[in-house]
Formats: sequence, structure tokens, C-alpha cells
Amino acid sequence: MKLQQLRYIVEVLNHNLNVSATAESLFTSQPGISKQVRMLEDELGIQIFGRSGKHLTHVTPAGEEVIQVATQILSLCESIKAVAHEHTQPDQGKLNIATTHTQARYALPPVIKRFMHTYPKVSLHMHQGSPEQISEAAAKGRADFAIATEALHLYHDLIMLPCYHWNRSIIVPANHPLSKQLQISITDLADYPIVTYVHGFTGRSELDRAFGAAGIKPEVVFTATDADVIKTYVRMGLGIGVIASMAYDPKVDTDLVSIPAQHLFGPSTTKIGFRKGTFLRSYMYHFIEGFAPHLTRNKVDEAMALKSQDEIDQLFAGIELPVW
Repeated sequence: MKLQQLRYIVEVLNHNLNVSATAESLFTSQPGISKQVRMLEDELGIQIFGRSGKHLTHVTPAGEEVIQVATQILSLCESIKAVAHEHTQPDQGKLNIATTHTQARYALPPVIKRFMHTYPKVSLHMHQGSPEQISEAAAKGRADFAIATEALHLYHDLIMLPCYHWNRSIIVPANHPLSKQLQISITDLADYPIVTYVHGFTGRSELDRAFGAAGIKPEVVFTATDADVIKTYVRMGLGIGVIASMAYDPKVDTDLVSIPAQHLFGPSTTKIGFRKGTFLRSYMYHFIEGFAPHLTRNKVDEAMALKSQDEIDQLFAGIELPVW
């Protein structure tokens, strides 16, 4: 059994059983991968993949278990390399972050600026996507950290640590009738078409929950993953906007009015996550604490020692998180 064979079966699964795509990503040949997979199956005496002719069709039950263990082994191998680099090149390396547009555009810039000033030899790469794409990137090792708010059930393979609470605001043109009201209700919002986030992005679930509790179906006429796009269509008069409060910049959005809506919608919690068993480099601890000061190295280590996400959530239950 070779590490190369384990890497091949994991990557074949990551590429949806497409051996050609796997070979291309690993800069090797398709016949070479097929041969090594067959050799591993012969050695183990099981089929890892089901086949129809020359094509892989599915992962067998035994194959699922083998790939799960192989993933853990490969992760541990990466951890061994990380341990070595921590001793030989403590201030050098790379950091891959997967997150949404709102986090990348509004929450992370000052954090990344400070981090890059402290660690100029660490190359930092950001990948934006949906909650599904973010969780997959982190679970498969393409990202070191996942930073997300929505669909946290997707992150069951990760250790998720709470960073901060945030809420949303209503944005309208300066001459809009709502800009003159002292108090806005859910019923008031229902009188206007709404422009907001795509379902599954940036706290959208809280909006749906609030309207559902009131027994009202909102008229959502336009959705986007990007708060800047939402503001553009509010300016066009398409509807009133519901966005994360952090996405409103009074210095830039001078033609819009932001109306706090924390009395209408429950707060959302942004979390940062990484794969279980990951060896965190010193600069990774520094990044986490720079993003969420209460997540000190000792606190992160304490969370990593726990067995379940429920226990981790309980660990932070008594901590007052920052509010954005």
C-alpha cells in the first residue's frame, strides 16, 4: 500500500469519479491512476469503486470506509509536514480561506491587512463561494479555514468556533417613505418589494423566519450573493434592500438610508472552522485571534480537545461575543 494510491482514490472521489479530470489535476496519466487503484483493490481484496465497463459508477460501502481512513491518513501526512515547517520556517507558508462575498468584502480586509503586515512571507489566498462550496473546500483540504454564517449543518467535518454576532439593516433611497418612519414593522416591509440575499447566503434564513413567524409571505423580487449588487438594484428603485449591517458604508452609500432592523430579525453568528485533526501553524492561531480576539490559542486548543461540536458550542455558551 502506497500513499500515492491513497491520494489517487481520494482525488478520484473529489473529482466525481472522473479519472481523466483526476489525472489532469495531479499531472499524471489516466491509465496510471487506474492501474494503481486496481493494484490497491487487489491488495485489499475489495472493490473500492463500482464499474460499468471502463467507467467508475459509484463508491462501494467498503470503499467509502477505506476512503474515509485514507483521507485521515493524508491529512496526518500534511500535519507532519506542517510540524516540520513550523520548526524550520515558522513565519513562512500559505493560508487558504474559503468564505462568502460579505465576509471577504466587509469583515476580513482589516484583519488580512494586519496579518500580512505581521507575516509578509505567508501567501494568503481567498476563495469565495456558497456555503456548500465553502464547506467542501475546507473538508477536502483545499481551504485551511472556512468562515461562514449560513448552513452550518454542512460543516460537520469541521471544528466551528463562534466569532461574532451581526444583524441586518433595511436600505432605501433617501426619499423613500420608510426613511421617514421612526419605527418599522414586518408589516411595513411587506408593503414593498424586497431585494436581498439568495437563500442560503448571509443570514437570509433569519429574514425568512421573521416573515414566517408573522404569517406573511414577502415579495422578494430580486436576490443576489453580493451586497453591492443588492444596493445597486435598490438605487434603481427595484425594491427595498435587506442586507448585513456591515455592508452599509455611510461614506460611500451617501444616496441611501440605512434603517436598523435588529428588532425585526434575530442575530446571526459568523463562525470560523477547520478540519478536525489539523495541525495549526502559529500564524494560523494568530489569524484566528486577529479575526476573533476571544479565540486565543489556549481557547482554540481547548475546543480542539473536545469530542463533539455540541461540546464546543457549550464551551463558548457563556462568552459574550462581539456584535457587528
